[in-house]
Amino acid sequence: MANCLRRFGRLGLISKAKNGKRELYSTTSVSPASGDNTSSTKSINLFTAVNQALHIALDSDPRSYVFGEDVGFGGVFRCTTGLADRFGKQRVFNTPLCEQGIVGFAIGLAAMDNRAIAEIQFVDYIYPAFDQAGDIPIVNEAAKFRYRSGNQFNCGGLTIRAPYGAVGHGGHYHSQSPEAFFCHVPGIKVVIPRSPRQAKGLLLSCIRDPNPVVFFEPKWLYRLAVEEVPENDYMLPLSEAEVIREGSDITLVGWGAQLSIMAEACVEAEKDGISCELIDLRTLLPWDKETVEASVKKTGRLLISHEAPVTGGFGAEISASIVERCFLRLEAPVARVCGLDTPFPLVFEPFYMPTKNKILDAIKATVSY
Repeated sequence: MANCLRRFGRLGLISKAKNGKRELYSTTSVSPASGDNTSSTKSINLFTAVNQALHIALDSDPRSYVFGEDVGFGGVFRCTTGLADRFGKQRVFNTPLCEQGIVGFAIGLAAMDNRAIAEIQFVDYIYPAFDQAGDIPIVNEAAKFRYRSGNQFNCGGLTIRAPYGAVGHGGHYHSQSPEAFFCHVPGIKVVIPRSPRQAKGLLLSCIRDPNPVVFFEPKWLYRLAVEEVPENDYMLPLSEAEVIREGSDITLVGWGAQLSIMAEACVEAEKDGISCELIDLRTLLPWDKETVEASVKKTGRLLISHEAPVTGGFGAEISASIVERCFLRLEAPVARVCGLDTPFPLVFEPFYMPTKNKILDAIKATVSY
């Protein structure tokens, strides 16, 4: 998978070496927050792009705060390196190892018209904040704060960052992909980037969005994904999917680190004369049904892939929605290539993951149905 991630480009086949490093390219147009369309770029990895976004957020808005477990010294993935030194320990600070406390504090801070950027060290430990005895910060507080008060109050300044997904050696408690849980909660947004350029622009959009957002960062890409990223302040639109490879035979939909694997499968399928259209959903809630629908009406086929277990995964929601919208245009059943319905394994991770070959087999089976 590491090789796939390093080779992934916008069309799944653009890859150049520079100073011994692989670079990942994206041609998504950006919206400069300052209105300045001119900006130099720099080749950086994903955790550095996140770090840049946090620097910009803190620098551009004195109401912004970053906090979580170990963020004061940079965090386990180094995403908050240098923030405390530059902005002080009053705005960038460590918290106790208490996820429900982190999120509960963040909701209160955001409710007082601040930008609360909370880090959950691993998404696997977000569940105490998702559901705890007597109080449920994310589901029953953050998501419903505006609705239950008739828009008199809100915590729209809340952004929860959390590394998610496989990492090659994380095992049961450091590799999960729980995005589907949060996609069942009206009132929050769920966003997942696929690359450094996407991570910086989407994170800044999340921080400035008037709604609470859960921002999942694919930890496998923190250092492996490298591309040219604008050094200035820019934002990318939420709830807009991106067609990163055009095709005519089958539509593939994914998000996060899985896009690189799917892109590799597209390249292999092309060798057999199969033209694949690849879409990065980017925002899962609310997701861009129109872009996916338009693509499926063109290709007549749909394949969805994600790391999370197949049963109850967000791919099921996409499948149901597209069947409702495109039933008479479908040439084959919707295919899903996902994680297995087991706890995330350690030594058996290669068998659990939705690999390039699994996706390629599903592409061929769907096209020849």
